Amino acid sequence: MINAADIAGRFPKDSDLELIQGSLERTKARIEVAEKLAQSINTVVRETGNWVLKKYPHQEESGGACDSQVKIEKCYRDIHHYLRLINYCLVVGSTAPLDDWGIAGKREVDRAFNLPTAPYASALQYIRDRASVPRDMSPQALAEFWAALDYLLDACS
Repeated sequence: MINAADIAGRFPKDSDLELIQGSLERTKARIEVAEKLAQSINTVVRETGNWVLKKYPHQEESGGACDSQVKIEKCYRDIHHYLRLINYCLVVGSTAPLDDWGIAGKREVDRAFNLPTAPYASALQYIRDRASVPRDMSPQALAEFWAALDYLLDACS
C-alpha cells in the first residue's frame, strides 16, 4: 500500500490506513493467542491426549498406534509439535511453518508407519471446540486460533 501510494505520488488514503489498522489488530490477536497457547501448552496437550485415548481406546490394544507407553508419549509429543507449529504460524502471520515443517512430513510419516489420521484430526477438533471466549481469549484472538486450526484440520483430511 505504501509503495502504491508512493508510486502515485500521494499519501496513503483512508482506505489504505484502514487496511493497515485491520492488519495490526489481527497481529495483536494472533500474539494474544500465541502467548496464551505457550502458557497453557502442557495442560492443553495432556487434556487433549487423554480425551483422544478415551475416544479411540482400540489404539491402545496390541498392534494399535498407542499400544505402549512409549507410543502414547509420542502421540502427546505429536499434538505438542503441531500446536507449537500453530503457535509459530500465529506469531509470523503465515502458514509457512505448518506447510514447511508439518503437513508434508506428517503425510509421509503417516503413510510409512500406517498411522491413523482420525485421532489427530479429532484432537485438533477437540482443541478447537474447547477454546472459548472470554475464558481463554478475546473474540478476535479465537477467530485467529480457529483459522490456524482449521487450516491444519483441512490438511489432515
